[in-house]
Amino acid sequence: MFQVARPAFARWVLSGKNTTMMKNAIKSKNVILGVSGGIAAYKSVEILRLLTQAGASVRVIMTQSAQWFVGALTFEALSGQPVFKEMFQEGRDASIRHIDWAQAADGVIIAPATANMIGKLAHAIADDPLSTFMLAVTAPVLICPSMNSHMYASKAVQRNLDTLRSDGYFVMEPVSGDLACGTTGPGRLPDPEAIVDRFLSCFVPNDLAGKKFVVTAGPTIEPIDPVRFISNPSSGKMGFAVARAAAHRGADVTLITGPTHLPDPANVTTISVRTADEMADVVFQQFEKADVIVKAAAVSDYGPQESADHKIKKGKREIVLRLKQTEDILKALGRQKTHQVLVGFAAETRDLEQNATQKLTEKNLDIIVGNLVGSAESGFKTDTNAVTFFFSDGSKESLPTMEKEMVAHILLDRIIEKMLRSATGHKGPEKE
Repeated sequence: MFQVARPAFARWVLSGKNTTMMKNAIKSKNVILGVSGGIAAYKSVEILRLLTQAGASVRVIMTQSAQWFVGALTFEALSGQPVFKEMFQEGRDASIRHIDWAQAADGVIIAPATANMIGKLAHAIADDPLSTFMLAVTAPVLICPSMNSHMYASKAVQRNLDTLRSDGYFVMEPVSGDLACGTTGPGRLPDPEAIVDRFLSCFVPNDLAGKKFVVTAGPTIEPIDPVRFISNPSSGKMGFAVARAAAHRGADVTLITGPTHLPDPANVTTISVRTADEMADVVFQQFEKADVIVKAAAVSDYGPQESADHKIKKGKREIVLRLKQTEDILKALGRQKTHQVLVGFAAETRDLEQNATQKLTEKNLDIIVGNLVGSAESGFKTDTNAVTFFFSDGSKESLPTMEKEMVAHILLDRIIEKMLRSATGHKGPEKE
């Protein structure tokens, strides 16, 4: 049976424990960045920059070995705070700094985490500032191993990582590639952007673990000739926000996206398409194994009946462009769905409730997210949205203008509630 492991994200945010949007989930938080002695320590500088850019207050703890790779002055300049690098320093509070920092920490990242540091943490060895500090930490901790591939694969290191996982630490697997030691294999520290993105997931419930999500995003483009096409102004931001949010909460996410300028979300399988036909092919391939399908893409309803092989040259003052309907992907999914939760979007210019509820019924959806486009704060290309959820039982829920990341998490809460009702046979209203 599907169960919610922790309170739903929206209730957690709105309860006062965290009043920021998911995009700024670490804003104003106290984050400790632990740096141990590996060649990948240079990436920690960028991790620090990304965290401070997101509004976090970051303090750095370095091992002595780490200082051989990157100087403490670099971290001090970027963080604006002194680096904790010696257990015994002059100063009134030096002897208890590891306790004070641990009590104030909202989250910890250790990147890179060497085999030595992993072993210390697994066996409660406290012989330097970082390992001593870690024994007093109660906040979420993300461990990012980085080392030679043979060292990483060794039974001792894997045993120690298993111990850390069982102790409640989050462990981010290293990536494979060419290593500084000349070998090729797993052991490279992931890119800083991926580490910070993974760190965000430490602050949200893991209530979608084991669930398969298929999310569509962005526009499609229907070619008139090799240099012209029919499309729409969708930026893909809403669909990308849903994909990121579901991944943060533990789901296995496949994002199918038309052309956008957005970077692929971390920890999400991204498939790029161009036309409505291409999107339909990929969606139908992914559909059967999916638990949830969120169709946030703005798929072109019409495309040229014929596409010219070469650029159409200027000639006649007027030409007639004949259009044909593209396949209605959402309607086809509604006919085929069995156990899946199916969510659609309706971007309207007027009569929102009438148009959205009609689409909800005709396409056999569980939820449709409707919004009026054209506002500077809602719709295409904006970072915020003002939406209304319409549910299959006839109920609805209107949300105030908020960032799309937050809309995504509240939508996930409603999807989870739908799953729970289906699992328990509860027939109550969608939104109680």
